[in-house]
Amino acid sequence: MLTKKISISKLVAFLILAIASSLFSQQESNGKYVDINGMNMYYEVSGEGDPLIVLHGAHMNIMTMGKIIPMLAETHEVYALEFQGHGHTADIDRPITYQNLADDVAAFMDAVGLEKADVFGYSMGGEVGLQLAIRYPEKVNRLIAASVAYDLEGWQPVYSEFIPQMSVEMFLAMPFFAETHKQFANPDGYVAFLKKMIALEHEPMAWEEDVKALKIPVLIIAGDADVATLEHIIDMFRLLGGGVMGDMGNPLPESRLAIMPATSHTAVINQVDLLIAFIEPFLKGETPKGFFEN
Repeated sequence: MLTKKISISKLVAFLILAIASSLFSQQESNGKYVDINGMNMYYEVSGEGDPLIVLHGAHMNIMTMGKIIPMLAETHEVYALEFQGHGHTADIDRPITYQNLADDVAAFMDAVGLEKADVFGYSMGGEVGLQLAIRYPEKVNRLIAASVAYDLEGWQPVYSEFIPQMSVEMFLAMPFFAETHKQFANPDGYVAFLKKMIALEHEPMAWEEDVKALKIPVLIIAGDADVATLEHIIDMFRLLGGGVMGDMGNPLPESRLAIMPATSHTAVINQVDLLIAFIEPFLKGETPKGFFEN
């Protein structure tokens, strides 16, 4: 019981740190806005090369994605977006769902003239990337989905037990959330936003057949102590055609799996050098040579 309480405390601490990122949205930026689906979406463009869309996690924004964006911009034209109610993008009167957010990304691509792009999403952004590939396969070249699941049943038991305990009252009872609530331009709007994000945690997903039907290459990245179980992550890889033996004369599947050792959910996005080592060869379609290959 003590271990379970400690684990839940850590999850609460993560949420505090994640939502704290919304304060950074008040800082000056060099981004732009585009009107799509009834909202004024904020985005930033950096670098040169093939287009790569970067999608942040829940309660995060462009800044809190850290060093991965500037490093990706060294070899790609990076389009970093801020979702509904996150960062500089104001909330609107609409549920926050993975499907709605994916529709927003598709509308964004149309608005800025991106016919097709590679996509990198972390956590909630990875789920949105999956839905983008499911709903708009013609718009996605290759997908990198970090720290994701395709079904609510894939979460670690301790996190599944924590989800029903989430409530606005729980958040606002904490000093940080109470202070943020006071400083928010529209306090009632902040409460409404939290309710939407809590509702998102209850979304069943149940995308097994949709994932299995994907034809695009997908790179799954996860920590070995991530929010999704390793069994679920491997199941997802197998749905994408992975998990077969190489060195038998047949080409490897286009989709890939990368597991970061000694890595929790929140530590995945901070291991930038390791992420780049996984992402760049995948986007280039490079495969390590086997012992018997020329």
